Amino acid sequence: MGSASAKWAIMAPIFVPMMMRLGLTPELTQVAFRIGDSSTNIITPLMSYFAMIVVFAKKYEKDSGLGTLISTMLPYSVVFLIGWAIMLIIWMLVGLPLGPGAALYM
Repeated sequence: MGSASAKWAIMAPIFVPMMMRLGLTPELTQVAFRIGDSSTNIITPLMSYFAMIVVFAKKYEKDSGLGTLISTMLPYSVVFLIGWAIMLIIWMLVGLPLGPGAALYM
């Protein structure tokens, strides 16, 4: 599923109450979800541009395909996930609000 809002609509009824029981606000839960979702968007075959990227890759390297593209982008995805997670942890340790009137903890 490529749409972040559709994925959130499916997963929010599960994750929001679960994280609220742990003392985390729904805003923080959505930030964590978006970090995970954004870092994996570049390796999902459901991305709308994925087929076009494979065609362009085949133009320059004839034996490239879906696996080649995913294995090429996987290190970037991992680095994005680690980088965003570290920034979120620092944000939480500093105690900055996520927005006007949006706390981190309940």
